[in-house]
Amino acid sequence: MDRLLADEAGRRPRADARRNLERLVAAARSAVAEVGVDVTAHEIARRAGVGIGTFYRRVSSREALLETVLEEVLGEAVATADRALDDPDPWKGFCAFAAAFVRLRAESCGVGEALGGACGPALDRSLADVRERIRLLVEGAQVAGSMRPDVAWQDVPFLLAAVATGPHTIGLQANDQQWNRNLQIVLDGLSTTRPTVLSGTPPG
Repeated sequence: MDRLLADEAGRRPRADARRNLERLVAAARSAVAEVGVDVTAHEIARRAGVGIGTFYRRVSSREALLETVLEEVLGEAVATADRALDDPDPWKGFCAFAAAFVRLRAESCGVGEALGGACGPALDRSLADVRERIRLLVEGAQVAGSMRPDVAWQDVPFLLAAVATGPHTIGLQANDQQWNRNLQIVLDGLSTTRPTVLSGTPPG
């Protein structure tokens, strides 16, 4: 958010201006999660409780604000991966990251779109950081013998993306934790050990 905090003269904004910017960033994050990357500046301003004039006094553009928010969220995903890489049990670390990553995709429409490339090259560096962490996590689990060796690390982002499905299909209704059951099935398929007991209930 720091690059949004300087005014045209490079000075830090007044306290009230900073508060407005922080409200806009929080509102943008909420709106991106619920609406996606096509959310309008007016909708973000409305959620923040400010006028559209204040919006454009505080940020240079809607795109710059959304890029900042998405970089922040992806940075949190990278930090989660780094903690997972520090786990002495590579499989446990991978599973913890996978759960956090899929939950993020399931709970944020905009993050799912950004991971799919909807924001163009603006997030290339952040996406490269995520890819590198996934590669390291997969290779670590494979070296430890806990993940099947015939899976390429490039397979894993697609598998995790497929876990976060919609709530309806062929007339069936899933609850909001269906992604967790899907993830357990995928992890069992990746694991070289025995399956776990599925949590939750099947869709009806």
